[in-house]
Amino acid sequence: MWEALEQTGWVKTFGSTGWMYASVSVVHYLTLFWCIGSMAVVDLRVMGVAARKRNLSELAAQMFPWAWTGLALAIISGFFMFATDAGDWAPDRVFHWKLALIALSIVFAVIVRLGVPKWASKAEIPAGAKVIAAVALLLWIVTILMASEIPAMEGLG
Repeated sequence: MWEALEQTGWVKTFGSTGWMYASVSVVHYLTLFWCIGSMAVVDLRVMGVAARKRNLSELAAQMFPWAWTGLALAIISGFFMFATDAGDWAPDRVFHWKLALIALSIVFAVIVRLGVPKWASKAEIPAGAKVIAAVALLLWIVTILMASEIPAMEGLG
């Protein structure tokens, strides 16, 4: 099934045209850091480490649209990159772990986003909220590290 995806005309063209693949790779990494960076600012604010003078709700309202836009573009560009070697990537266990970490990171980002209005209304941000934000940030860091090492570990890409 995955090999069939690799053999479709648009994927073959995309994968064999250097500037196309390189452009999508740049978009992928740029939008990932755009997404994660935006979320990290909010996580760090919840933890009380950064932007302490900024209103948490306002900061989250400004940052999360950028984060979700970056995430959507990263997913789309990531699929394009995946499609060129889908037969190799799809069965790879480490790649599955990467996808699971991304999903878990997104779940924690949603938890933070949904918790912000409640946390911002309190005189002090609860310790539990700070732990959630720290876990969310840590998950993104682990995801980035794992994703950057997959090609080296698995001989793929």
